[in-house]
Amino acid sequence: MPSIDWIIVAEIIYVLIVIAVCLHIIYETRSSTKTLAYLMLTVFIPVAGIILYFSIGINYRNRSMYSKKLVRDQKLQERLRIEIYKSSFDALKSVGDYGLSYKGLAHMILKDMMSPLTANNKVKLLINGEHTFREILLAIKEAKNHIHLEYYTFEDDDIGNQIKDALIVKAREGLEVRFIYDHFGSRSIEKKLAQELKDAGVLVYPFRKITFLLLANRLNYRNHRKIIVIDGNVSFVGGINVADRYMNRAGEVNKMYWRDTHLKITGPGSVYLQYIFLCDWNFCSPHKLQAEQRFFSDRPNIHEGSLVQIAASGPDSISPSILYSLLKAINTAKEEILITTPYFIPGESLMDALIISSLSGVHVKLLVPYISDSRVVNAAARSYYDDLLKAGVRIFRYKKGFIHAKSMVFDNKLAIVGTANMDQRSFDLNFEVMALVLDQEIATHLRDVFNQDLEESEEINPQQWAERAKWRKLLEKSARMVSPLL
Repeated sequence: MPSIDWIIVAEIIYVLIVIAVCLHIIYETRSSTKTLAYLMLTVFIPVAGIILYFSIGINYRNRSMYSKKLVRDQKLQERLRIEIYKSSFDALKSVGDYGLSYKGLAHMILKDMMSPLTANNKVKLLINGEHTFREILLAIKEAKNHIHLEYYTFEDDDIGNQIKDALIVKAREGLEVRFIYDHFGSRSIEKKLAQELKDAGVLVYPFRKITFLLLANRLNYRNHRKIIVIDGNVSFVGGINVADRYMNRAGEVNKMYWRDTHLKITGPGSVYLQYIFLCDWNFCSPHKLQAEQRFFSDRPNIHEGSLVQIAASGPDSISPSILYSLLKAINTAKEEILITTPYFIPGESLMDALIISSLSGVHVKLLVPYISDSRVVNAAARSYYDDLLKAGVRIFRYKKGFIHAKSMVFDNKLAIVGTANMDQRSFDLNFEVMALVLDQEIATHLRDVFNQDLEESEEINPQQWAERAKWRKLLEKSARMVSPLL
């Protein structure tokens, strides 16, 4: 009886597995560029390529990571739906001529996410951590009923402990304090700071707890949101995490300057941020919360304020809502688009939208870091600049420090500030959120900040950029090939 050659058997089994994985990639992956990238990964990197694909390549959006329904009663849901639509249309009536073109965007977000357009908000633009943390600590001190926090990065450092101490004071006063932190982004608080909060009565839970760091799929779907909601009426959202590096203290030497942007919202614009928090809380905590009225303050204490609408997306959303919102805003703009982002790996649809806008006569300006904190990401981003520059997009690189802000201004009418970078990870993989503010005063303020940042930046010369060394172009194109995986 002939002996079995187990090596040949193993090779046959492996080939069958590769074929099966390739068929899975072709069937499950929507983007053609990602499909090609994952196929190359699987075929040319034995075993590790397959492991990497199943770790980071599968989009679980269609499988609904968790239910976002806080209200189970169908009749009540329908009544709330009607009320949300009515309040949104009432808000749209208050839009002057300056905002008529953005009604379509507001309706799309409402239909896609049931996120209402809200009127009568007081919005404050917060620049950098030193100003933002001052406002946060003051708002925590003034809290009367409850405090909800959700952060990607919360560190056990000076500002982290200042906020911790403020939360402990409020918890001991009898307020309900709840805190969600990303288990990967906030590793430093696990042993000490989080336990101190718990000992003081603060309810603290990680979002998608990581048991083994090698489980890359759990690392991939991270909660990148930065949300604070106080008494259902005051909220904070934007790019600033809780860490000392976000503060630019006078007298500090050899420390990189950190430019970032955040928003403080007072009024009904906080409602959907509260909704997001409660959904995330019910996902990661055993102490489930209902949609009680006390969590959704409807105190209209501001009149004729800003219009605010919240967009959010992640593996818990049906569609890439943030990407859709940005595409709609870009396509709606008639005069000017100002974009600030620390990571720029836009994908085909966003590239096409920016190029079309620029070729149509819209003034498009893009502000990115001079040096990124990732060489591969930086190289991949540079590979997109050629096509943008040829279309007339002006690209500036910030040199004063690291620009981490994620903000946009459209036609000096619409301002957007949020947590999402302009890359595929933010659009497809991370849990993200952003606030859209339809207000000329806020948009003008953010536009002025953008122009101030340009004074600290260097504009890319299209001709010089086209003549850069061929080996650089090759490296950038190579990085771009793997950009869907970044």
